[in-house]
Amino acid sequence: MRITSLLFLAFLFFSCTQKETNFSDPLLTHRDTTLSPKVDFFQYAHGGWFKQNPIPDSEQSNGIFQLISDTINKQIKTICEKSAATTSAKGSNKQKIGDFYASGMDSLQVEKQGIQPIQSELKLINSCTSIEQVVHAVASLHQLGMQPLFNFYVAQDDKISTKNALFMSQGGISLGSRDYYFNRDAETVKIRGEFPKHMATMFQLTGVPAQKALENASRVLEIETAMAQFSRKLEDMRDPIKNYNKMTVAQLQKLAPSVAWADLFLRMGVSRADSIIVGQPEFIKNLDQLLTKYSVEDWKVYLKWNLISNYAPYLNSALAKEDFRFFSTVMSGVSKQKPRWKRVVNQTNSSLGELIGQVYVAEYLPKGSKEKLLEIGNAIRDVYAERIKKLDWMSETTKVKALHKLQKIVMKVGYPDKWKDLSDLKIDRFSYCANVKRTNSWEYKQMIAKFGKPVDRNEWVMTPQTYNAYYNPSNNEIVVPASNIIVPGYEGRMPDDAILYGIIGGSTFGHEITHGFDDQGSQYDENGNLKNWWTPEDLAKFQSKTRLIVQQFNRYTVLNNKHLNGDATQGENIADLGGVIMGYEAFKKTKQYQTKQLISGLNPDQRYFLSYAYAWMVNTQKEALAQQIMVDVHAPAKFRINGPLSNMPEFYSAFGIKPGDPMHQPDSSRVVIW
Repeated sequence: MRITSLLFLAFLFFSCTQKETNFSDPLLTHRDTTLSPKVDFFQYAHGGWFKQNPIPDSEQSNGIFQLISDTINKQIKTICEKSAATTSAKGSNKQKIGDFYASGMDSLQVEKQGIQPIQSELKLINSCTSIEQVVHAVASLHQLGMQPLFNFYVAQDDKISTKNALFMSQGGISLGSRDYYFNRDAETVKIRGEFPKHMATMFQLTGVPAQKALENASRVLEIETAMAQFSRKLEDMRDPIKNYNKMTVAQLQKLAPSVAWADLFLRMGVSRADSIIVGQPEFIKNLDQLLTKYSVEDWKVYLKWNLISNYAPYLNSALAKEDFRFFSTVMSGVSKQKPRWKRVVNQTNSSLGELIGQVYVAEYLPKGSKEKLLEIGNAIRDVYAERIKKLDWMSETTKVKALHKLQKIVMKVGYPDKWKDLSDLKIDRFSYCANVKRTNSWEYKQMIAKFGKPVDRNEWVMTPQTYNAYYNPSNNEIVVPASNIIVPGYEGRMPDDAILYGIIGGSTFGHEITHGFDDQGSQYDENGNLKNWWTPEDLAKFQSKTRLIVQQFNRYTVLNNKHLNGDATQGENIADLGGVIMGYEAFKKTKQYQTKQLISGLNPDQRYFLSYAYAWMVNTQKEALAQQIMVDVHAPAKFRINGPLSNMPEFYSAFGIKPGDPMHQPDSSRVVIW
C-alpha cells in the first residue's frame, strides 16, 4: 500500500529529469538534521515534520496517511454536500449519497430517535427463551454486519480458487485480541479494568438500572474471556494450512452438537450448504460447550452488548461519546472526538463507497492514471523476474514456477471496469442508524449470494478513493486503487523518479507483489490455490531466510518494554523488504540514477531511501502503538523503515553507516530473500 499525488498527474506526462525549479522539497524540509541517519533513520527523515506537526487531539497518529486522508475526505465531503443539496431522482446514486449523508448530519433527529433504531433487534433478543432461539438471534445479528460468537463469511476456497466456499472462524470478542484478556502489563491491565466500566455505562445509557448494568458487564467479560481462552494467537492465525479445516455440515454437527447448523445456515441465508471451512475447530468445539455452560439470560446480555456496541456510533450522542471514550481514548490515546462531518463522511464513504467512487473517478482522478500506474507496476515486475533468475539459493525447477506465478499476477489499478449494482439498496433521510443497517444488510446479502456461484475475478474489495492496496493470494492479483496517486508536497509539479519508484514502485507495487512470495502467499500457486510448488530443499532454504526476519523484528521494542511480534508481522516485513529492493532495482534503470543527478543536494541513492521512508512518515500515539503490536500484522512505521533498510548495503553506502552505528546490522544477521 502506498502513495502519490492527485495533482501530480500534471507531472506524469513529462520527463522525470526536467530542470529543477525553486520549491520546498519535503525530503529536505521533513528531516531533523540535528539527528544522524546512522542512529535512527526514521526520526532523521521525519523528525523535523513531526516537531512542526504534532498529533491532533482527534487522531491516533499524524503523518502521510493523515495528510492523504484529509485530502480525500475533503473531496468526499464535497461530493456528499453537493448530493445532499441537489434534488435527485429517487434511487439514483446522488440521492442515496445525499440522503445518507444528510441523515447522519441531522443530529437533532438522531438525538430524538435515541435507541429506537435498534429496538426491533433488542426485542428479538429479549424474546429468546432457549439456546436454540439465542442462536437464531445470532443469525439475525450476523445479517446486520455483526459477528457474535464467531466470524462467518463466503470467500474463495483456498484450495479451489474458482469456487466460493463458506468459512467460519474464531471471533466474538470485543477487544480484538485474546491477549487483552490475559496479558499482565500495566497498560493492558488498565484497559481490562476499564472495559467492564465502559460496558456498564453503555447498558445504563440504554435504560438498564445501574446495579443490573454492572452485573451485565461482569457477565459479558466472563463470557468473552472464556472465548478468548480458546482463541488462537495472532501469529498462529497466519498459517493458511493449519487454519484450513474443511468439513461437511454433518462433521460440524458432530464437532459442535448444541447448534443445529444446517438450520442455522438456512436462517443466515445460505441454502444447500454442503461443507464449510472451519478455521479453528477447537474454538468451535469449546464454544459449543460454552453455549450450554451459560444460561439463556447470560447469552441475551452478551448479544445485547454486541448490538449496542456495534451500532453506538450511529445512535444518540451519549452512546457515541462513551463508545469513543473507551475504544478511541482508552485504547488508542485519542482525546478528542472528530467533528461530526468527518465521522459522517467516513461512514458515508464506508457504506456507499462504490457509489462515491464513481463520482471520485469522474471528478477528481486525472486522465491516464491507470496507464501510468501500470507502467510502474510492470517495471517492478520486470526487475522482480531478473532478481528471481539470479537467486543463488533457489533451484532452476522452483525458479521456473516462481517466474510463472510472477508473470500471472494480475494488476488491477485505478478503479474497476464494472461498478457494483446498488439499485436495490434503499436509503432515505429519516434515520442514520437505519441507513447503516440497510447497507450492512445489503453487503451481507451480496456476500451470501456468491455461495455456489463461480468466483468473479473482476471484483474489487477496495474503492478507488481508498488509500491502500492489497494482494489477494486466491486470485494471484494485486489491487492498487486510484488514490495511491497522491504524494503530499508535490502537487502541481513532477516528482522525480526517486519519488515515483520509492513510493509507488517500492512501497506499493513492490510491496504487494512480494506478498505473493511471503510466508503466506508463497504457499499459493499461480492460479491462487493453496498448493505447494516448492522443492523440499528450496522450501527449507526459504524458511530459514524468513526465520531471520522474524528474529530481526523480535529484537525491536516500542515504549521501552514491548517487543514486536516477529512471527505475526513477518508477512508484511517480507513485503516491505522485497518492495524497497525492487523499487531500488527499477530506479537504477532510470536516467536520474544512471546520470547520478543531484536534486536538492541529494544524490539518487539518498533521494530514493528518503522517498521510501516518506511512504511511512507516521507518528503514533503511545496507546495506539501498544494496541498495534497486539492486534496488527503490520509493524509500527518506524520499523517498516529502519528494519528493511538496515538489510541493504546500498543504504549503508548512501549514508555512511559503519559497524557500531545503531542502524548497522552485521552481515550474519542481515536478511536477503528475494
